[in-house]
Amino acid sequence: MAVLQMQRISIYALRKDRKPILEWIQRRGAVEINDALEEDNVFQRMDVSTQKAQIEKNIAASKQALEILNRYAPEKKSLFAVLEGRTEIPVEQANAFGGKSDDVLRVAHRLNERSKDIADCRGLIQKLQTQMEALKPWMNLDISMRTKGTKSTTAFVGSFPAGYTAGDLEEQIALLAPKVPVYAEVISTSQEQTCTFLLCGRADAQVLEEALRTLGFARPSSPTKTPPAERMRVLQERMEEQEQIIQEAEQEITGYASQRDDLKFLVDYLTMRSEKYDVIGRLMQSRRTFVLTGYIPQQDAGKLTQELEGQFGAVVELEAPAQEDDVPVLLKNNKFSEPVEGVLESFSLPGKTEVDPTSIMAIFYYILFGMMLSDAAYGLIMVIGCGLALLKFKNMEPSMNKSLRMFFFCGISTTFWGFLFGSFFGDAVAVISRTFFEHEVVLGPLWFEPIKEPMRMLIFALLVGVIHLFAGLAMKFYQLWRLKCYKDILYDVIFWYMLVGGAIVFMLSSQTFVDIAQLSFILPAQAGTAAAVVAGIGAIGIVLTSGRESRNPAKRLLKGLYGLYNVTGYLSDILSYSRLLALGLATGVIATVINQMGSMGGGGIGGAIMFILVFIVGHTINLGINLLGAYVHTNRLQFVEFFGKFYEGGGRKFAPFGIHTKYYKIREEK
Repeated sequence: MAVLQMQRISIYALRKDRKPILEWIQRRGAVEINDALEEDNVFQRMDVSTQKAQIEKNIAASKQALEILNRYAPEKKSLFAVLEGRTEIPVEQANAFGGKSDDVLRVAHRLNERSKDIADCRGLIQKLQTQMEALKPWMNLDISMRTKGTKSTTAFVGSFPAGYTAGDLEEQIALLAPKVPVYAEVISTSQEQTCTFLLCGRADAQVLEEALRTLGFARPSSPTKTPPAERMRVLQERMEEQEQIIQEAEQEITGYASQRDDLKFLVDYLTMRSEKYDVIGRLMQSRRTFVLTGYIPQQDAGKLTQELEGQFGAVVELEAPAQEDDVPVLLKNNKFSEPVEGVLESFSLPGKTEVDPTSIMAIFYYILFGMMLSDAAYGLIMVIGCGLALLKFKNMEPSMNKSLRMFFFCGISTTFWGFLFGSFFGDAVAVISRTFFEHEVVLGPLWFEPIKEPMRMLIFALLVGVIHLFAGLAMKFYQLWRLKCYKDILYDVIFWYMLVGGAIVFMLSSQTFVDIAQLSFILPAQAGTAAAVVAGIGAIGIVLTSGRESRNPAKRLLKGLYGLYNVTGYLSDILSYSRLLALGLATGVIATVINQMGSMGGGGIGGAIMFILVFIVGHTINLGINLLGAYVHTNRLQFVEFFGKFYEGGGRKFAPFGIHTKYYKIREEK
């Protein structure tokens, strides 16, 4: 368990070497750049906002082009693509890409243009379809919808909001305009609308128009110059033209499928350039030189200094960070502990005066997870699945690798506790042998069966909780020892060990507690008396020292009493570990119920089929639900109970200037 020591690094070099130096540092990914220096008359920062904006615009265009290509020409991926990781390419190939990046960018813009053409055509097709739908009721009209009549007549082309026959319509008009002779022709009719052509003398046009308005007459919103049937043919031809454009555009887009890899690398290439320009904008530069400052892990500083000075003639200064510096945090652990670094990081990285708790945390994490899931078969599934993935996919991303290794170790712990508690798919062995072979074979526990002895399991869970909490106090002891705060060790650790430990020993000497807990032993009364004395001394010490920062005696006493009240927090923390019993029982009980449900079909072929289906579906759901539950509650026991005794966090993660690509990773030949 270690928080790597950091050093401040300052690099001085010629401005003409800026590009190769920055690219070299970026590939190493070992230096976090900061803005520690102030501008003066000689050294100033460069404004790269214009270049950054253009690069970000090109990145967006490239990503959009790749999405378009994947939409019209989907990439074939294996089921395990998420485990395969990014493709490795040599640094020479990455550097050579710069010569053709402009050509690939033009392809990206072309893909975006063709996609826009498709979108425009589809929008126009939708409009044409709307127009064609509006024309359908007028298809029997053989003249223009804009017809106004002749010198002596006036024509009305429009619709009524009701269903009419020609006779009904003439009758309604006659009631409203009895002296106006009208010719009425119904073009189409439905319950909601009647499309008509009306003709009257020009002198009667105004009277007829008022009558028609009374009946709700309305002219077409977009009347055609030509007869509707002819207009329909024109619209159909235009729609076919748009469909043809869409087809040609889609074919052109799919034709770029061979350049998918180039588009992917273009996204990564531009991302690297964007990060590089971000750093350039933070450098202090004069006319001929530049200065870069930041942090580097001490273990990498010597080699990087040697390479920078040897290859580029740069000058490198290294120094220890000042006490007030905001130093980033980088953890380094062994293969066993490293997988749970992500869990720690999700809470918070260690602060300046804190140690890395990952190694101790990992031990308890795997133990607690296994106790909560506690089924040997489920554990073996996790071990085999994660193990095979780790063996087969060597190139997977580090974060995925850590997650699989974490669940691999959790699976080992689950298998261990499953055999101790006698659970293998619940009681599947007994149910299968009894139902299908008429001879019951029981896979007994190597220790005891929690379902039959829940109180024993509860006491064991609480014991594990006490050990976990005391380990947290031990971590606090270690942190205070490193800081040489020896009095604080007595006040904040030893007294609590005395109080809580003494209280536990005292209870173990009480016949009442032993009977309730169903323990098979009891400590001597003398041990209980001695434990009570130790606990009392611890309590007095806590009262006298918890408020030691206050000079007022009354406030100090009140704070001391409040500090002693925190013993109830220890009680609630210990009781929190009863979830080990609850989740462990839940896994076993649900598995047993699933087995019983599956065996309800009997021992025949039909019963076997039913059992297999219920078994697979039921245990898959049970494993998924309880796997999630074990993960969540194990995290909670670490974050609340364990960390609550010594850990505050607040560290800032080390964020080096590096290559943060999505599709490819650069391999530099050694």
